[in-house]
Amino acid sequence: MSPESCRIRPALPGDVDRLALLTDQLGYPTSPRIIRARLYQLAAENAQAVLVAELGDQVVGWAQVGRGLSLEAGEQAELVGLVVDESLRSRGIGAALVAAAEAWARERGLGRLRVRSNVTRDATHRFYRKLGFEEAKRQVVFRKDLAQPAPDRS
Repeated sequence: MSPESCRIRPALPGDVDRLALLTDQLGYPTSPRIIRARLYQLAAENAQAVLVAELGDQVVGWAQVGRGLSLEAGEQAELVGLVVDESLRSRGIGAALVAAAEAWARERGLGRLRVRSNVTRDATHRFYRKLGFEEAKRQVVFRKDLAQPAPDRS
């Protein structure tokens, strides 16, 4: 795929059906209604961007990039999510989305872009290494559902 055949642009509300389908392919089933609500919330916060890749008039991938600040690492950008339609992978679309995320970060004066990837996604790790990313660490991610009542610890 040549870079000029893929157009990268900000996500629009009209993209929600394709964004939901692609998010499902990433392994996170959701609905267009939920995607729409999340897009509006992200736009209101103005610290992140959702970028889409288009071939013709079809959205074929998306990337979410955001600004983060932590005490230990300072300010940096994070590639929060990235997916390309499973029928179009390994054609340069993901690389184009990552390049757009890097440009977004540079425009905001951020000197580092980080991405987290599940340890089971070996092909994804090869993809990021090919783009110049270096593995910084491995970690275990814990989560707690705060919508559930706290357990009785007595």
